[in-house]
Amino acid sequence: MPKPSIINLQKVCSLFLCFGFLQIAFAQKDYVSFEKVEKAFPLNSVRLFLDSEDHEGVHLVAEDLQTDFKIVTGNEPEIYSEEINGKYPVIIGTIGKSKLIDELITSAKLDVSEIEGKWENFLIEVVENPSPGVEKALVIAGSDKRGTIFGMFDLSEKMGVSPWHWWADVPVKKVEQLYVKPGSYTSGTPKVKYRGIFINDEEPGLGNWAREKFGGINSKMYEQVFKLILRLKGNYLWPAMWGKAFNEDDPKNPVLADKYGIVMGTSHHEPMVRAQKEWGTHRENYGNGEWDYQTNAEGLRDFWRDGFERNQDFENLVTIGMRGEGDEPMTEGTAIELLETIVADQREIIADVTGKPASETPQVWALYKEVQDYYDQGMRVPDDVTLLLADDNWGNIRKLPDPADKAREGGYGIYYHFDYVGGPRNYKWLNTTQIERVWEQMNLAYQYDATELWVVNVGDLKPMEFPISFFLDFAWDPEAIDANGLQDYSKDWAKKLFGDEYSSKIGEILDTYTKYNSRRKPEMLSPETYSLVNYNEAENVVKDYNKLVEKAEEINNRLPAEYKDAYYQLVLFPVKASANLNELYVATAKNRLYAEQGRALANSYAEKVKELYSKDSALTEEYHNIADGKWNHMMSQTHIGYTYWQQPEEQVMPEVKTIEVAKKPEMGVAIEGSKESWPASNETARLPEFTSIADQKSYVEIFNKGKGTFDFKVKKKDKWIQVSEESGSVSDQKRLSISIDWNKAPKGKSTGNFSIQQGRKSVKIEVPIHNLSPGNIKGFVESNNYIGIEAANYSEKGNDEQGWTLVPNLGKTGSTMTAFAKTPTHGEWSKDNPYLAYDFHNLSTGKMKIEFLLSPTLDFHNKGGLRFAYSIDDKEPQIINLHQDTKDDWGTSVGNNITRVTSELNLEEKGNHTLKIWAIDSGIALQKIIIRKGEIGESYLGPPESKTAK
Repeated sequence: MPKPSIINLQKVCSLFLCFGFLQIAFAQKDYVSFEKVEKAFPLNSVRLFLDSEDHEGVHLVAEDLQTDFKIVTGNEPEIYSEEINGKYPVIIGTIGKSKLIDELITSAKLDVSEIEGKWENFLIEVVENPSPGVEKALVIAGSDKRGTIFGMFDLSEKMGVSPWHWWADVPVKKVEQLYVKPGSYTSGTPKVKYRGIFINDEEPGLGNWAREKFGGINSKMYEQVFKLILRLKGNYLWPAMWGKAFNEDDPKNPVLADKYGIVMGTSHHEPMVRAQKEWGTHRENYGNGEWDYQTNAEGLRDFWRDGFERNQDFENLVTIGMRGEGDEPMTEGTAIELLETIVADQREIIADVTGKPASETPQVWALYKEVQDYYDQGMRVPDDVTLLLADDNWGNIRKLPDPADKAREGGYGIYYHFDYVGGPRNYKWLNTTQIERVWEQMNLAYQYDATELWVVNVGDLKPMEFPISFFLDFAWDPEAIDANGLQDYSKDWAKKLFGDEYSSKIGEILDTYTKYNSRRKPEMLSPETYSLVNYNEAENVVKDYNKLVEKAEEINNRLPAEYKDAYYQLVLFPVKASANLNELYVATAKNRLYAEQGRALANSYAEKVKELYSKDSALTEEYHNIADGKWNHMMSQTHIGYTYWQQPEEQVMPEVKTIEVAKKPEMGVAIEGSKESWPASNETARLPEFTSIADQKSYVEIFNKGKGTFDFKVKKKDKWIQVSEESGSVSDQKRLSISIDWNKAPKGKSTGNFSIQQGRKSVKIEVPIHNLSPGNIKGFVESNNYIGIEAANYSEKGNDEQGWTLVPNLGKTGSTMTAFAKTPTHGEWSKDNPYLAYDFHNLSTGKMKIEFLLSPTLDFHNKGGLRFAYSIDDKEPQIINLHQDTKDDWGTSVGNNITRVTSELNLEEKGNHTLKIWAIDSGIALQKIIIRKGEIGESYLGPPESKTAK
């Protein structure tokens, strides 16, 4: 195995060095008490003291803190900029900018050695006798402007004011007692320097909302965005850019951002602090008006200079480089030399305007889409420029730094997506991102030291509240949230928003609905997505979603009234809307299948589709009416009726079929595993095989092809076959449950049967079984020609406990095992590599296929693919290359949110075997394993996990 990288060794060392800080950071979570504590500082009636010369943003946020105090305690503290006095002063200030803080330091009343000179640190401390006549004070000191701001907003959150109080109407609980415990509390330095969001694809939702509520996407709206980012301890923003120009649409925008301490950037294709819209508006004033450096270099340089000069006094992270106009690739055959010239000229402008070396102005070069190809082909930028690596727009990071490379002065960052417009299809409507996948991918980014900048595309911002919180929390300190803590994170987030009583259940709902939604984006769903006939897949999807709706509504019914608006936005609406959409497509699929089979029920399902389609609009309208219409337009994104990657202009209901129904009742029969119906079909009606260890149930559906009612009877049934009803009446359809009495069934393999009769009509059903003697059977047992194993259900974890990490809940059906999550590794196979072992028992022999279902991780090493190995019974291992050995193209992988890799094996004997899967490279994220003989029933999620011998 390769040795741990220098990057990883540094992190291990830093973990030990900062152990004391970690203790403080954990303590920081509960420094506010809602009951009296000895020597604590009371917060119910305080005064706020700030130096008038401190940053304007500090004063702005102090006013928010003032408001938060009033909401929580009922008392609005006054703000003073004079000598400290009064019984309970709260002293707020920035080191070096506040005389109040500096005097406390000089007089040795306040020790700021833990935070001074550090990036965005704050200290909250109860200080005894800070000045003559003052018994004690609460001090909030920042190492810099944002440090002070973060300190104030941290106190607000600890008092019970959610960062989402304004943006999601999260209520604040009023309290009679409120104290800060004695002691000193510090934040530590954020692990990722720049942490922010990108508002994008903002039409029609956020755009129409902002125009109605604020008159546009302007400084009034952005002030709320700035404060949200700061409350979440972020510091960076790419502003909305669909026909928007942040700096020109409202000149107050950049001024206000700078006051608040928000570092502004522009998106990956908008260089030199100029929006794409600005070029469309002013192109005639710059040379020949062409966005082409070969034909209009002087015009473009002037355009960039004007933009940079305009914003030079603000805190910016300047995007450099160039893409084609409209976020398209540059002209085919663009030379790397030309792009390097563009960057050099842009840096010359920066140096000329600032009068300082370009290296003193933070810059970022986004390796987005084809721009990464230029980098891979050898293009380089100066070492002080941050290289912003990107995902594939679907949450899979394309490239990470090579630990063997020399560290860059400008470091590396990540551009990530919760929302996207483009192929294989837009996804903009609801949150479809599992925080578990964000953790798995961004943990890789952290381990590979891409920590200078993390920015995520959040679309309309709403309804991405949950993953935004996680992304920014994780960016602050990735070491504070490990894989085992992800479910606790969900519950803690729910607790902060809705209180403790239902937090566990709400956390589970958040985890579950995002798991379901991530299986396939809502915009990519179709009537063909889930199987109607195999494994009860489609029905289980609908049933599981509707169970989730029941749980969500049960909590909603019990929540106090003041929580209901927030709960609807953050939990109930996405759950109900997602459940409804999935049921809509399954109902459409049933309508079409039933029409082909001649079921009279097809017409009822045509009506059901119409009802569900209307319900989608009703749910949207309900969202738009909550909180007295505060969020009108926000959920107006179209999501039904896609025919290609781009969204439809209007919703389009799926096409349904109606049939002519016979006047008299007529029997039809359908079975699990087939789309055929009898007696019309000439095929044999044969159920999937029953296996004694699996002890599964199957079904037969008796349906009416006409009007009225008919009677049926079950006849000629083997005594060991159990049928839920052996006679009855059918008006539309009836499902019979089929099971086996294994005590009466013959041993070994055999086939029984029974018949369903209506008058003179009879349909014979074959029932194949395999009655096994448990004996020495070990592990997962084959049934219906397959063995299915969830990756998390291994029987042994060998060689290195850290080699494979369980990521709970990540995946389409279970959880995920990911390789080398804590140690960047690109190695070779060895018997000493970490492995997972799975015991199984096969009933088929000869050539078989083993299929690995993995998260669609990309080859971020860019070294020919990510690898793992497998062996059966410790025979020679087979090396599997996730990227070279799959037949799935990229669009298939991200659309299915799974990459399938298939290999062949030969099992000469029936019996017990052990499969071992060996870790070789970081990034392998294994969800499921299927061993099969021949073809098995098709399904989107794959067959269910096999049963094990008891």
